[in-house]
Amino acid sequence: MERVASRFDELAGAVGAAIVSERDGRVVVSPRTTDEVAAVLRFCHANGIGVEISGAGTKRGWAGAARSDLVLDTRGLAGVREHSWQDLTATVGAGTTWAEMQRALAQHGQMVALDPLWPERATVGGVVATNDSGALRQRYGSLRDLVIGMTLVLTDGTIARSGGKVVKNVAGYDLHKLMIGAFGTLAVITEVTFRLHAIPRSTRVWTMEARDAGACGEVLMKVLDSQLSVQSMQLRPSAAGFALDVELACIDEVMRDQLGVLDSFAGHAGTADSDVFGGRERLFAGKGVVVKATMLGSAIASVSAEVVRLGGEAVTQASGIMLARFADESAVERLRGLVVPEGSVSVLRGAAGFGVLPSAGSASAVMREIKRRFDPKGLLNPGVVVGG
Repeated sequence: MERVASRFDELAGAVGAAIVSERDGRVVVSPRTTDEVAAVLRFCHANGIGVEISGAGTKRGWAGAARSDLVLDTRGLAGVREHSWQDLTATVGAGTTWAEMQRALAQHGQMVALDPLWPERATVGGVVATNDSGALRQRYGSLRDLVIGMTLVLTDGTIARSGGKVVKNVAGYDLHKLMIGAFGTLAVITEVTFRLHAIPRSTRVWTMEARDAGACGEVLMKVLDSQLSVQSMQLRPSAAGFALDVELACIDEVMRDQLGVLDSFAGHAGTADSDVFGGRERLFAGKGVVVKATMLGSAIASVSAEVVRLGGEAVTQASGIMLARFADESAVERLRGLVVPEGSVSVLRGAAGFGVLPSAGSASAVMREIKRRFDPKGLLNPGVVVGG
């Protein structure tokens, strides 16, 4: 802080006084364009100033705290810059909230087919940087399937563009895919181009409950092996024990038949409740350690049952991504033993003194080398990734 504060006037002169301020004792820069971001990074690169990249801060606890001298607030980079609804693509500023973007696209009956956490507050850049996703991943894929281009500012202020603005684009390297899940440690994302999907006209949610997670798991595997028009699917705790939620998206003429197939899988009629896919947010509302685990689809039921036995609760998407909360930190290591080596466990919110779980040495080495190539001075979000 002292290093950048002593050069406050010089910084304001280099990047524009209108975007430089002081907040809670820290220097904050709030650029509104890609060129202004480039000017900030050129100044910081020349003077060895660390930069914390910040959006709405909804997922700040998902990685280590940035040890930086300056905060680059991306929320000024907002708005839908281009919506080619005929081509099913849109370019959006990184500071745009996810919900704001979706409302704009919905005017043409389109959406980015992803349901991240806290959409009313989370920014596009933050969602991409943390590689968040939800139950829609079952049908539409992850961010790496939906992002087709990006505008980036590298650590020395160089503006780079990756991908394109059409879905069928094969030119150049898929540099933008490397930025997904990089937590802002490689470059600053200023714009993202998405492939879009039509908003389904008709959806229905079917739910079955069972005392045993295995019963839900059997139906889950049958659904995965079927030709049903499934948009989302998750396994969660319920008053009866466990519940399997399946959301269908198809035309009305075949909806009844598809619901009948689900009933036949379960051996009884399911119930309907359209408001069951918000359980992930509730996991963060209570106290305790919150983790993200990945696993094979065949392991979802058994791992969910073990989480409950360990005193925790979890919501697991059919794609094999689980969010779980435990009051006892020792349960996290038990969970890791269940899903590794096929899967992984990441601590999103840990209690005081709870360290980072061991990571694979080879993966850490690759991550460090990529970081060194993109940011040799270690100025972007220093300290955020595992191992600092």
